[in-house]
Amino acid sequence: MSGERNRVEAKLVFRPGDFDVVKSGDHVRCAVTGEPITVDALTYWYSELQEAYSAPEHLIARLRELKRI
Repeated sequence: MSGERNRVEAKLVFRPGDFDVVKSGDHVRCAVTGEPITVDALTYWYSELQEAYSAPEHLIARLRELKRI
């Protein structure tokens, strides 16, 4: 059995500087790449869009795409 099958995607509500867990899980998906990010390692998100990012460059790319920077 694959380890990927046992993974459960979490549902989070992002706030500036913090987030609330709505549904427990071990990961969320990067809004740009789709790659899983473990909840414990989650560092980058944008609360206004309710999106998580796996790296700062993905957050910057998303903001540029939306013409916010």
